[in-house]
Parts: sequence; structure tokens; C-alpha cells
Amino acid sequence: MQTPSSLLLLLTLLALLEPSKTQISPREGWQVYSSAQDPDGRCICTVVAPEQNLCSRDAKSKQLRQLLEKVQNMSQSIEVLNLRTQRDFQYVQKMENQMKGLKAKFRQIEEDRKTQLTRHFQDLKEKMDELLPLIPVLEQYKTDARLITQFKEEIRNLTGILTTIQHEIGAFDYEDLHQRVLGLETRLRECMKKLTCGKLMKITGPVTVKASGPRFGAWMTDPTASEKNNRVWYMEGFTINKVVREYKSMADFITGAESRTYTLPVKWAGTSHLVYNGSLFFNKYQSNIIIKYSFGTGKVLAQRSLDNAGFNNVYPYTWGGHSDIDLMADEFGLWAVYATNQNAGNIVISQLRQDTLEVVKTWVTGYPKRSAGESFMICGTLYVTNSHLTGAKVHYSYSTKSSSYEYTDIPFHNQYFHISMLDYNARDRALYAWNNGHQVLFNVTLFHIIKTDEDM
Repeated sequence: MQTPSSLLLLLTLLALLEPSKTQISPREGWQVYSSAQDPDGRCICTVVAPEQNLCSRDAKSKQLRQLLEKVQNMSQSIEVLNLRTQRDFQYVQKMENQMKGLKAKFRQIEEDRKTQLTRHFQDLKEKMDELLPLIPVLEQYKTDARLITQFKEEIRNLTGILTTIQHEIGAFDYEDLHQRVLGLETRLRECMKKLTCGKLMKITGPVTVKASGPRFGAWMTDPTASEKNNRVWYMEGFTINKVVREYKSMADFITGAESRTYTLPVKWAGTSHLVYNGSLFFNKYQSNIIIKYSFGTGKVLAQRSLDNAGFNNVYPYTWGGHSDIDLMADEFGLWAVYATNQNAGNIVISQLRQDTLEVVKTWVTGYPKRSAGESFMICGTLYVTNSHLTGAKVHYSYSTKSSSYEYTDIPFHNQYFHISMLDYNARDRALYAWNNGHQVLFNVTLFHIIKTDEDM
């Protein structure tokens, strides 16, 4: 990645604010320290300013340096954002080229129908129907590219202003400039936030992390933890047990170097447990009560009954195992998935407050809980598999944002033939699974569109 010339000049001028480390005396006036030529043939010079100028207006110089650092950080974020958008843009362009190729084949079939089989004609027509919805997506990406260009232009403009002020401190309204930088930073953060969510397009893997334990169980990391905190929690079986094992890192988990164990006050039911913000959330055995247990204090912080939720293998997943109540988390917080008699045994989704476990909002679906192999939430959308055995795939999805559903066809490799736990981790952008005594990870591919303010 080439550094814009204006940014090179900024970095040079910022270096001048630091104490000189060369042998040139600052009392000798403005002197050239080094010079170079950029790819466009322009000269880039590093100069040393007189000492008397460096000592004036120290407060504003410090504020200016902070602004420069913030602009540099935003410039780097812009480049990352630009790379992501260009990557997705290239993906859609590839789809567009495939569409053009299919259109050519389609025209060829229409010109010589008698020489083509009816089945071949229908297959191509179905592929065309699948690709046609990508046309508006391509147009949206063109809009996204213009948005990124606009951000980059604003960064360049602010860089130019800061460069001018570096020569003439006080000639520009500092407060106005500060507000412009803050405003641009806010817009950039909003844009980056939109990149974190998207629609599930593909599941790849799995990667087998370890083979241990019985046929059923759960293992997880905390999606709210920092990147340096990779503690792993491990819970065997779906009833009777009360012991939770903790490992300081994934490496320790693989080698079996256990760091601590916790004995819960009550037994758990199922395998759909969750560690979130340092606490364990689980379903109390033979009840529809959810419990929040603090690993830090070793105490129950909250517990609440899910009204009308089935339990004790009344509405489990296809594999049974007291999996009536599934606790999960995504980018939007804590969720519970279950079924009720009032909804004829179909899946119910409730968003929960993580501190009190109160239900914030509930959505009812038409998908039978007993026909679901497993389910997980990504960006406010519930994805449901059709089986826990070989040949399983994501068959159904329900968006809590639009309160609508659709049938999907997203396959994944059930390597060890029996899945009894499948949960999404938003930090790792991965699915954690317990596959017949094996702890495995699946990678997910999400498709996202950046929307401009006019589209909101």
C-alpha cells in the first residue's frame, strides 16, 4: 500500500514536534535534513525548524499532535475498510461475469432449441433465477465504493489543513477542526460497525481441536473477552453433572492442562450452555429455569423461569438430550430458543437482559422445535439445521429484525456423524460444535452491504 504524499508530509512534520536527534543545531534556522522522490516524481523533504519556534504554543502543539495521531489511525482504518469493500466488490463482479456467461448460453439455447435437451434448458434457467438477485447487490457495492472514496477524500482534506496549521499555528479555528475530526471518526466507526454483521452464506471446516469426553457435551469461550483472553470451558454430558472445567488457553485445552474446576450448585440440562461476560448461563435440570452463575464469585447472580417453555425432553432437538432450552449469544446480546404448547411446539425466540434474565422481546416462528437438529444466532437471525446426523444443513432462518423467515440450503460437513452442540461465537466468527466426542470449529462466511445515510 502506497502512502499518500500528504500523509508523508504529515508524518515528517509530526516528527519535527519531537526533540531533534540529529547533529544539526536547532539554532541555525530552517535546514534540510533529508530528501527523496515519490513515485509521481514529487520531491519530499524533511526539515528542522528553529528552536525558538518549537517552544511556542506548546499546548496547541500537543493538541495538534493528538489530532494528527487520530487522523493517522483513521487513515489506517479507512484502508482496512477499503480492502474489505474491494474484496466483496470483486466477489460480486465475479458473480456478474458468471451471469453474463449464463446469459450467452441462454441465448444460444433459445436460438437452437431443437438441438438442446429440455432438462439442460431448465437447469440453466434456474441458475439464472438464482443469480438475478445479485444485480441490485452489485449496484449497492458501487454506492459503497463511492462512500469509501468520500471518506478518503475527507481524510486528505483534513490532512492538508493540519499541515497548514503546522506552519501557522493559530490561523485556523482549533475547535472547529476538532469537531470535524470527531465527526469523521464517528462516521467511520458507524461504517465499521456495519461491517461486523451480515447474512450467513457458507460454513467451512470443520477443524478438529480435540477428541475427548463422551458422545454429548459442550465447550466454549467467552465472546465478550479480549483477544488475549482465550480461556476455554468444558462441560461433559447433558444431565447429572455439575462440574465445569476451565483451561487458561486453547493450547492448554488441547494438552489437557486444566487450570480450575467449578462445582455448580445445581445440575444442568442439555448442552446449550453459554459463557458471556465472565458468567455461565445454563438451564437448571428438570425445569425451565435459566441460571446465571459467576465464575468470579462462585455464586448465582440471577435466575428466572421462561414462561411456558417446555423442558425435560418435551421439545428437544432431534437428538434429544434434554435440549429443550438453548441459550446463545450474538452481536446483539443474549438469546433463548425454546418451544411452548401455546405455539404448538414451534420455535420461540426471546431476547434476554444479561443482568436480570428478563425477557426483552419475543418472536414466534412456525418451525417445529422437534424437527430442528440444532440452531444458532448470527446478527439477530436464527439459523436452524434440519438434522444432527450426516447430511445436516442449515435449512431455515428467521430474522428478528424483519420478523420474517426463509428456507435455506447451506450444507456443512458433519465429520463425526452426530452433533449435540452448535453455537456461534461473535468474537471468533466461528461455530463451536461437539461432534460425537470431538470438539470442532466451523468457519462462517457472512455477506454484508454497507448502507449510506440515504438508504437508512
